[in-house]
Amino acid sequence: MISQSTALAGLRILLVEDEYFIADDMMRKFEESGAEVVGPFSRIEDALAAVSSNQHLDAAVLDINLQGKMVYPIADELTARGVRFVFSTGYDHHTIPARFDHIVRCEKPADPETVISALFQT
Repeated sequence: MISQSTALAGLRILLVEDEYFIADDMMRKFEESGAEVVGPFSRIEDALAAVSSNQHLDAAVLDINLQGKMVYPIADELTARGVRFVFSTGYDHHTIPARFDHIVRCEKPADPETVISALFQT
């Protein structure tokens, strides 16, 4: 498990989460680990705009349901760009489209350390 204070130094991580306390905890942990957080975004439109603005992204954490809208357009765009990501969700894997079967699903409420490990497991 990654636990060094600079383990994510220089990495840009997109955070898409509509629950304030979860987003705040993850953002704080990522920043403590040296990452630059892009977001957090609680709306799909805002997150898509950030992704399409040609910002370099190393990884992303996506909540599947954002205020009643599914995050799959963002997941598709990240996949097309080759950006690794995980889902942070309470959704069962059976409800996630088959094209994302290979994506790690972190059960909410996920510990930020667990999410970091899932993002960068080899």
